Amino acid sequence: MTLRRWETEGRIDPPLRTQGGRRRYDLAKLRAIAPHKAPSTRSTIAYARVSTSGQKDDLVRQVALLESYCAANGWAYEVISDVGSGLNYHKRGLKALVSRI
Repeated sequence: MTLRRWETEGRIDPPLRTQGGRRRYDLAKLRAIAPHKAPSTRSTIAYARVSTSGQKDDLVRQVALLESYCAANGWAYEVISDVGSGLNYHKRGLKALVSRI
């Protein structure tokens, strides 16, 4: 409801509308006027994994994508990557994460 109120008060431009009538706001403009919260001490953990060592180029791309996404959102983050099939909680990267939790 805050966005609608801000629109009524003239603080933000009217949003774009989808064919279904839903509002679509420009996130960059909203971040500029939104009240700022204190920085969070929480950290985001991003996990990248490929099945085989032959897919290491894919792993590098996954890590780069996760890093850019987290950075673009202004998050404190850490990327953990692994090579191996199936999710295994005894993998080197996940063991490091679990030991800190």
